[in-house]
Amino acid sequence: MKRVRIKICGITRLEDALVCVDAGADAIGFVFYDASARTIDVEQACAISRELPPFVARVALFLDPAPAAVQTVLDQLRPDALQFHGRETAEFCRRFAWPFLKSVPMGEENVEPRAWADYYHDAQGLLLDANRAGAAGGSGKTFDWQREAAMPDIPIIIAGGLHAGNVGEAITRFQPYAVDVSSGVESAPGIKDAERVREFTAAVARARPGGMERRQSEGATEA
Repeated sequence: MKRVRIKICGITRLEDALVCVDAGADAIGFVFYDASARTIDVEQACAISRELPPFVARVALFLDPAPAAVQTVLDQLRPDALQFHGRETAEFCRRFAWPFLKSVPMGEENVEPRAWADYYHDAQGLLLDANRAGAAGGSGKTFDWQREAAMPDIPIIIAGGLHAGNVGEAITRFQPYAVDVSSGVESAPGIKDAERVREFTAAVARARPGGMERRQSEGATEA
């Protein structure tokens, strides 16, 4: 199994972003949805982005936005990817000619990720979340991991209710390209807890074949 990447979403403060990066996050997410407790304005996101080290991906999350709102973020923030979390059509997602991820509302019955992959065939990946269609994520709830759903041949990101105690099971079950966490590493909505962040990234490392053990072995060899 390949290395599982980590995205930490709902960043609202620079200090939280730096803690996440230091703990090993590959990407951070900014929420541009006013009804979310983790919403951020583009000026704040730009200020945080300017302080990030190289090779940390920045993802801009939207839920049924106006095209002008997306374009404003693209013009000012220049994120690495867009993430659409509502009922956006494939045509809407691709109109910006920008890399995008599309969430799949696994809280709905009879949702088939493969059908979504066919429809959003030019998405960089699908994010399987516990929300229902058109609802925001960050609920702290998982979807039914036992349900039978064939995974498509497209990068899959697992989200919804993840925390240090269950992310290993999610990785074992789905073998995803990445995991996405928000409320599972918070002390309050939009406020990340440094210890929970570190515990989460360490749990992801342990779930990788040879992950933590290999790191310890390499450390012993270097010593």
